[in-house]
Amino acid sequence: MESMLKTLGSWLFFIGIVVAILVGLVFGIGYSLDANNTNLANIQAPLGALVAVLGFLVGILSFFALGTITHERIPTFLIGALALVVIGVTSSFWATTWVFGTWDGLATFFANITQYLAIFVAPAAGLLAIRAIWDAGKSETIENILPKMK
Repeated sequence: MESMLKTLGSWLFFIGIVVAILVGLVFGIGYSLDANNTNLANIQAPLGALVAVLGFLVGILSFFALGTITHERIPTFLIGALALVVIGVTSSFWATTWVFGTWDGLATFFANITQYLAIFVAPAAGLLAIRAIWDAGKSETIENILPKMK
C-alpha cells in the first residue's frame, strides 16, 4: 500500500507540474492573442482550482511521508517553493514592464506559467511548512505518544 501511494505521489507531482505549465501556456497564448478573451476568463478559476487541488494532494501525501518529497527533501522543497511563489506573485506586477520591456508576448507567458506553478506548489509548501515546524518543535514525550512519521 505504501509503495502504491509513493507511486501515486510521484505521478501527481509530475501531472501537477505539467498541467500548471500547460495551463500557463494556454493563458499566455490566449491573452497574447486577445486580452479581453472572455472564454478564457470563464475557465481560469476552475483550472486554477484543479492545479491547487493537485498541489494539495501532493502536500497531503508528502506530509505523511508517502509522496515524492521525503523528510530530507522538505527544506529544499520549501526554499524552491518560496522562490517560485514569490516569482509567481510578483510576475504579474513587474514582468511586463521591468524584465521584458516592450516584448509583451513573452512577459505574458512567463507571468502565467510562474503563477500557475506557484498555485501548484503553494498548498504543498504550506502543509510541509506545518510539518517542518511540528518536527522542529515536538518533544520526546510527544514523539513517544504519537506514531512516528518518516
